[in-house]
Amino acid sequence: MSIGVADLDRAMAFYDRVLAPLGLAREVLFTEPTGTRSAGYGQPGQWALEDNVPFWLEERPGAHFSCPPGFHLAFGAPDAAAVHAFHAAGLAAGGTDNGPPGPRPDYGPSYYAAFLIDPDGWRIEAVADTSA
Repeated sequence: MSIGVADLDRAMAFYDRVLAPLGLAREVLFTEPTGTRSAGYGQPGQWALEDNVPFWLEERPGAHFSCPPGFHLAFGAPDAAAVHAFHAAGLAAGGTDNGPPGPRPDYGPSYYAAFLIDPDGWRIEAVADTSA
């Protein structure tokens, strides 16, 4: 999965912070032959090929993004504490609250999530299964 961002340095600062509580880190910083930069995130040390990380930020300088209705990215969290840490880190890093941490019984009896809007307007979520 990749999303476009207007300022890669700003986006990396945000995603470095919000993804850390979920066990994800920036594993790759890549410059295309055209000069466009990308950053890839995944579980540290899990990727034999660095271009196989599951989440990418792709710099598109000067672009303006509009998150389509119904679109959001959901990242798995190990537990409710990580969901809270994701949300707090996102607010501290310039994100906007789009739903505070808490149970979401409409989604399922053990669905615990928090929602943010990143600095480029993308909607993101951290979700944990609290049934254990």
